[in-house]
Amino acid sequence: MSDTRTPAQIEADIISRRAQLAVMLDEIGVRMHPRTMMGDAKARVASTVDRTAGRAFVAVNRSVSDVKAQFVAEDGSPRLERVIPAALVVAGAVALLTVSARRKRR
Repeated sequence: MSDTRTPAQIEADIISRRAQLAVMLDEIGVRMHPRTMMGDAKARVASTVDRTAGRAFVAVNRSVSDVKAQFVAEDGSPRLERVIPAALVVAGAVALLTVSARRKRR
């Protein structure tokens, strides 16, 4: 295989390749710079936190909606057959905690 380029063409190719290598080395230097690496890591962490927080929000919102559906009818009126027993349970728990706290103080 013979090279039919002139010495001037070969020299121009070498200069062009050097310029390309210089650009690539500059890009590598920027990518490997500690500030760039920290910025990339922060962006990945922020993205992961945003996704996780979004999923948590959806799960909590779904749970709240499910619980609300247990105590509120579709027309928006309270389901007293479920609200009253739940209120009694909460009131009993508060009363037990209050009595227990008073006994510990004595």
